Amino acid sequence: MEFFRQTNFNFIGVRKATYAFSIITMVLSIIYLVLNGGPNYGIDFTGGTSIHLKFSNTTEPAQIRSAISDAGFGDAEIKHIGNAAENTYIIRVGLTSVDTEAGDIIQRELDANLADHPNEILSVTQIGPKIGGELRMAAIYSVLVGLLGMLIYISWRFEFKFAIGAVVALFHDVVFVLGIYTLAGFEFSLTALAAFLTIVGYSINDTIVVYDRIRENIKIMRREPLDKIMNISVNQTLSRTLLTGVSTLVVLFVLFFMGGEVIHGFAFALFVGTLIGTYSSVYVASVLALDWQNYLDAQKQKKTAARLAR
Repeated sequence: MEFFRQTNFNFIGVRKATYAFSIITMVLSIIYLVLNGGPNYGIDFTGGTSIHLKFSNTTEPAQIRSAISDAGFGDAEIKHIGNAAENTYIIRVGLTSVDTEAGDIIQRELDANLADHPNEILSVTQIGPKIGGELRMAAIYSVLVGLLGMLIYISWRFEFKFAIGAVVALFHDVVFVLGIYTLAGFEFSLTALAAFLTIVGYSINDTIVVYDRIRENIKIMRREPLDKIMNISVNQTLSRTLLTGVSTLVVLFVLFFMGGEVIHGFAFALFVGTLIGTYSSVYVASVLALDWQNYLDAQKQKKTAARLAR
């Protein structure tokens, strides 16, 4: 199945405009993250207590917050999960001086102040500050190791100039999505980390498809300039890219609106990551490889000219 046949869009010809877009969005994302003090880390990375409970009858988040506010948990994060008929909530509180007892205190406050709303504690998860810090560093290392692995693999599978383009594109995708994700107010948890690693995998997969077609066409069109070969290659893979991207986006769209609030952040990150990953495969990874090669060719010509001038 193909969306398009024999297209001839000038993708490479507009790379100056896409360079500007990519640089501006990356700079804005980095500035926002710095001003925000980094992502909105959840208790997975900062430490705290998460309580999963179910009420026997309809209960509003405002009622829960009011019930536990006198105990110092008025700023707790309260999320309804499941469908509207289910009265299941997750209450998350950050680290406190009595963090080891936070679960018991919240349960006592709910029993006392919401006696007409019986509840059942399904689970209580506590994460200390040391473990949270270790998880945060592990998250950073996992992304960096992934990028390094991609650099080594693509250098071996293709050429170093292609590897540089692919890794810069991955870094571009992660920074862009992280900025949008934080701006949207989503919490960065272990689930979000899984989404970001998935984005890295999806983006590099799309990039390798384009790279592979470029490599094949370089062998066939030996006398053609590299920018023309790249443009032809991108057009040849356009139908496959759109088919994969659109089908993925449809699933993520449904997942975001029907998967429940708990999975909103995961679906949102993947949705934005799929869009920007498809874009970067062409307008970051491919054009960087092209301009790197153009730079090397220019340097080679300068050396040749200098040698002949002697």
